[in-house]
Amino acid sequence: MVTTAARTTPGMALRDFGSTGIKVSEVGFGAWAIGGQAYGRIERSESLNALARAEELGCNFVDTARVYGDSELVLGEFLRGRRSRWVIASKFSGQPEGMERTIEDQLRRLGTDVIDFYMIHWAPGKDELGLYDQLYRLKKAGKARAIGVSLKTANDIDYVLDHTELDGFMVKFSLLDPDPFLARVHRLQEKRPAVIVRSALKEGFLTGKYKRDAQFPDPNDQRHTWTREQIEDTVDRVEQFRFLEQDAGSMVVAAARYPLSFPETSTVVLGTKSKSQADSNFGQVPGKVLSPASLERIRELQNELGLRTRRQRILDQIRKLFE
Repeated sequence: MVTTAARTTPGMALRDFGSTGIKVSEVGFGAWAIGGQAYGRIERSESLNALARAEELGCNFVDTARVYGDSELVLGEFLRGRRSRWVIASKFSGQPEGMERTIEDQLRRLGTDVIDFYMIHWAPGKDELGLYDQLYRLKKAGKARAIGVSLKTANDIDYVLDHTELDGFMVKFSLLDPDPFLARVHRLQEKRPAVIVRSALKEGFLTGKYKRDAQFPDPNDQRHTWTREQIEDTVDRVEQFRFLEQDAGSMVVAAARYPLSFPETSTVVLGTKSKSQADSNFGQVPGKVLSPASLERIRELQNELGLRTRRQRILDQIRKLFE
């Protein structure tokens, strides 16, 4: 079995991966894009260079899935001779052959005998509880070191924390999507699960580079189906957060540092498909968090923009009284 060694590189801190004993870089490599199905096609050599640059800058965590095109195959090629330096997360996405056969295929593609964190790509409902048992068996069999799910709602977080033996989960969390993370952050403080944050850049919009007339004609780009109204509304909301450039230097750095400003976050996964993106994601983002003043202004703006529910705003006010 592979033993993943923690390592440190100047500028990239390691965080506890919940209570698993695993240490992960505070910024992780999101490998969806290198599969060629999320944001357009990409040359394999460019993907390999991006991964190598991420490693040079201290990244040791990578997130992928069987449905991310060729992503696992690219990673398998890259990891030859360096598997012990990386913590791999991958997912079961409902393949018809079932979880056990799917993970065996993934292990072959990745060129390893164990996946460090294996997730179900959604939160199974009451009629799918057997999937949790399958995860437990994979962990017991040594196919996965730790197990979890990818979540969407605060209720999902409650269920995982109260009714499962999972080690952690992946959840969306960004300046424009503060919940469900913030809706249950007090529970995360209590339970200490591993928390992987995804979508911190809101499909790239929080980089600040898109205008209201942005278009995504490539059918392989997940934003291809976005409506004109959706694009314009997202861009308008992003502009409200421009003040963060004074704190972090750029929108992309500020957006990525936002989830890192919460100690409950284990790692923030940033989609990366080129060496230049690796330089930004792993060279500029790590090492700092947003100031308390910026975080307070963000909270107020999120409430003004209606990004948090009325119930959560009231709970925030109540909790603040006891801080």
